[in-house]
Amino acid sequence: MKHLKYLLMMTYLLGVSSLYAQNQLMANFSLFYEYHKNKDYVSAAPYGWKVINEDPSQFIKYKIFPKMEETLWYLHDSTNATDDEKKALTDTILYFYDKAIQYEPDLAGYYLARKAYVMEVWADESAEKIIPVYEEALAKDPELPAFYKDRLGILYIKSANEENGYKLKALDLYSKLSEAEPDNPLWIQKLESIAENIEELVEITKKSWDLDKENLEKAWKYASTCLRAQDYEKAVEPLEFLTQKAPDVINYWKQLASAYDKLDKTDKAINAYKKVIELQPDGKENYVNLALIYKRLDQLSVARTYLQKAMKIDPQWDYPYLIEAQLYEQAARSCDYDFMAKCVYQLAVDTYRKAASLGGQYATVAADRVKALQNSVPTKEDYFFRKLKSGDTIKIEGACYSWIDRSIQVP
Repeated sequence: MKHLKYLLMMTYLLGVSSLYAQNQLMANFSLFYEYHKNKDYVSAAPYGWKVINEDPSQFIKYKIFPKMEETLWYLHDSTNATDDEKKALTDTILYFYDKAIQYEPDLAGYYLARKAYVMEVWADESAEKIIPVYEEALAKDPELPAFYKDRLGILYIKSANEENGYKLKALDLYSKLSEAEPDNPLWIQKLESIAENIEELVEITKKSWDLDKENLEKAWKYASTCLRAQDYEKAVEPLEFLTQKAPDVINYWKQLASAYDKLDKTDKAINAYKKVIELQPDGKENYVNLALIYKRLDQLSVARTYLQKAMKIDPQWDYPYLIEAQLYEQAARSCDYDFMAKCVYQLAVDTYRKAASLGGQYATVAADRVKALQNSVPTKEDYFFRKLKSGDTIKIEGACYSWIDRSIQVP
């Protein structure tokens, strides 16, 4: 009986003690919360620590860790703390982040990034210690703000050597940032700063791809770097790989077609541009690019056919008309300079005027060509001796111009 009374008494005392502890915990949190709300961070800190060191789990929903973080950063930055006090606060803050990660694992990426920043800026730890913390933060939360990614990139670049592969890691990091924020020139500048020159950057991206040959992202980084360096010969390999692995990606085919064209691999360029048209039949530029190749091959009729398709998509685009006028000039130059050649030059002038009338990007170029050809077109005497009057129609004909099938009017 005595034992039973003893047990009951102990149970009662423990219950009272537990209730007291719980009440004390609530009181400490309430004091912390009020002091923090009133921005009295100096008074708030001790009560916040009592809660965090005892049992902060029931106060997560009240954002105890973000509030405590704000408190600690204030104490470090916004008081007259001595250097020794700041050093002690830095150690405290690092300990705090370990506790935050323990109780809020879903926010581990954020807390790790903040911890790495404190290690870097306040604790002045070595890059070898800081880099893994930033890396772990990004692994847990790839959507962390670009600020922390840039901090890691800076450390990569400063610490890079032949053995640690940090140049490749920095390249990968800033490439992703430039893709995520294409309008931010800072990331391109950072990319370019990784290498001493663009040729070295080409080699770095090639090495990165070589180590992971089936990686499409790394293949594209290598290809795009080659294109930026205007090294079209090297660009072909990754672009061919990309078009094989992802045959429906229009941009890969466009870049490959352009590289083939720059390298005078004409047949391959034509086939690649035809693939682009197949994938993007409403892309007006695709038809013009193909027309320019056929123009260069002196296949003027085929070139005009593709220009007409571009005009059909966008009748107000002046560029196809400019190129069409150039086709007529090219035809006239390649044949004997006789009256019919003059008429073809007149057809070119009429087409240049059409391009100029649209008021687009090439309006001035087209108008300049009209002036340049004024001595190449038929004169009044040419019309007079052939008994042609104003308003008469002259059909372009002859073996040299059979493909044209156009007419001009006597002015």
